[in-house]
Amino acid sequence: MKGSGKGGRTELTDSAWQYAPAPQEREIVTIAPSYGLFVNGEFAPAADERTFATINPASEEPLAEVALAGEADVDRAVRAARTAFDKVWGPMPGAQRAKYIYRIARIIAERAREFAVLESLDNGKPIKESRDVDVPLASAHFFYYAGWADKLEYAGFGLGARPRPIGVAGQVIPWNFPLLMAAWKLAPALAAGNTCVLKPAETTPLTALLLAEVCQQAGLPEGVVNIVTGAGDTGAAVVAHPGVDKVAFTGSTEVGKQILRSAAGTGKKLTMELGGKAANVVFEDAPLEAAVEGIVNGIFFNQGHVCCAGSRLLVQESVADILLDRLRRRLGTLRLGDPLDKNTDIGAINSREQLDKIRDLSAAGEAEGAQRWSPPCQLPERGYWFPPTVFTGVSPAHQIAREEIFGPVLSVLTFRTPEEAVAKANNTPYGLSAGVWTEKGSRILWLTQRLRAGVVWANTYNRFDPASPFGGYRESGFGREGGRHGLEAYLDA
Repeated sequence: MKGSGKGGRTELTDSAWQYAPAPQEREIVTIAPSYGLFVNGEFAPAADERTFATINPASEEPLAEVALAGEADVDRAVRAARTAFDKVWGPMPGAQRAKYIYRIARIIAERAREFAVLESLDNGKPIKESRDVDVPLASAHFFYYAGWADKLEYAGFGLGARPRPIGVAGQVIPWNFPLLMAAWKLAPALAAGNTCVLKPAETTPLTALLLAEVCQQAGLPEGVVNIVTGAGDTGAAVVAHPGVDKVAFTGSTEVGKQILRSAAGTGKKLTMELGGKAANVVFEDAPLEAAVEGIVNGIFFNQGHVCCAGSRLLVQESVADILLDRLRRRLGTLRLGDPLDKNTDIGAINSREQLDKIRDLSAAGEAEGAQRWSPPCQLPERGYWFPPTVFTGVSPAHQIAREEIFGPVLSVLTFRTPEEAVAKANNTPYGLSAGVWTEKGSRILWLTQRLRAGVVWANTYNRFDPASPFGGYRESGFGREGGRHGLEAYLDA
């Protein structure tokens, strides 16, 4: 700070607001040179000993070699899960299962810093998001479902219902929230009495493998949780295996459709949490400063790698210029850089492939006539980076308003009436989430009844709780995760 000498006021120079680096110590986590598959309670190499590398997207530094599971490995994992289901986990009383799930929750909480650093290294997301969102929510999901394990008949699935587990669950998760998605899948499945074969994304396997160590530490019986690492072929083998009774998938709509075709006629129970193109609707009476924060959190949280991201901003014409001016000023304060720096707001894009997709769709937006803007931003020389980007002059027909970009790119559209807002918000093949900003409670209720979205946030965005269900409609999938609704897909009621 520098005194101005005018009336005792103090002016702040630009240098007064520069942040010093605040790196999280990397040494809290030990990354092994190589990792095997986790099958029947033990780590072992793939049958053909194939491996692949996982890298740090912020630096392109190789982190570890990871076993690449083939069909024989998937078969071994499914057989281990079936044996554990038939002999141990399925017959086990719910109260006893709860003790194991509760232990897992506690160990995740105890090793939270370790998980947070590993997640940021392997995924590229800022450490403050891993530390304050991903890891606490993952632990909370295990805590929540531990409480359901001995109360399944009271979950509300029918009068006098005595729900039973389905059997072996094959679960395929994405790279945007690796640990949290594993918790979303494993916790309700285990509470319901199923055993699991989990396939993490090929670019982010490390926290799932650390979770396997937690299962060992918790004394989980052998074969109850099995983790097979690999790419698309590994996931396809899990989905197609005849010994899998239930398939749970989170990922792209295109892959979801492939899984539906693969599972057709097999009798497998399915849940799909797929893509989204959510509308974040701001009315003229909204608290604009709060709305700006909600917009930033809605699309730039986790670099926009969020299926429910508020990637379409619908703002009422009368306040559009004011809101966009405030939004641009706010984006100028975001800090892009080292994910392990506690000051970082925008981390690295997860992979070269995803970065290329974001670049291609952004170029398409410009080619179609939308106006592109990003705050002044110096990108690091190494790694995969994309600046926060806003497109104005977007029409509902533009590619950037219809396709899921899955990156820090916001498309801005305007509306005049509430009816027009509903029409534009619903003008999408997706139906996962939406947001509404207004001070009128009646308008919130009116709008939420008309938006075709599985989750609608009012005067907030991207808020999650283990007790609250999450899921979508249309090309955003079907089924719900979280809450008692998340148990239903894992029970044969």
